[in-house]
Amino acid sequence: MLSMAALCAAARGQAQQPQTITVRMLDSKTGLLISTKNFLVRADHHSEEHGDWVAKNEDGTGKLTVSPEVKVISIHATYESATNTYDNCDVIKNHRTADHGDKPERWYSVEEILTSGVVAPNDCAGKKVPEKLQVVAKPGEFVFFVRPESSMEKLRD
Repeated sequence: MLSMAALCAAARGQAQQPQTITVRMLDSKTGLLISTKNFLVRADHHSEEHGDWVAKNEDGTGKLTVSPEVKVISIHATYESATNTYDNCDVIKNHRTADHGDKPERWYSVEEILTSGVVAPNDCAGKKVPEKLQVVAKPGEFVFFVRPESSMEKLRD
């Protein structure tokens, strides 16, 4: 009986551990990794951005640590000394539309990322996605494609 109680307590303690996700942000045209530590993470449809949840790994990927209570995440990143935000290619079709506003959001399940891995759509690549942009995510990995804002988009902001 004591060992069963200890096992249940250990399982509860394990369930409360922070969850770690590897983040790969790729250039939407070249498929090359964009190495940065300037990620903006939102959790569970809240507006608060967490810039300190991602640490940069040696290989240029990001190490995202989220609490076990977080169910869904949305990730963006900044460039040029954090003055500009990359456009995520998973929502580029909805960019600046009346229904979705200036920076539309797409939310991803933390559970799905941890169990099977997730590759966000690359709507910047067009209908026929080149082979170099066809990537696979491992369990615990989130991969998304971005592009910098165009000069016209920067002027509008």
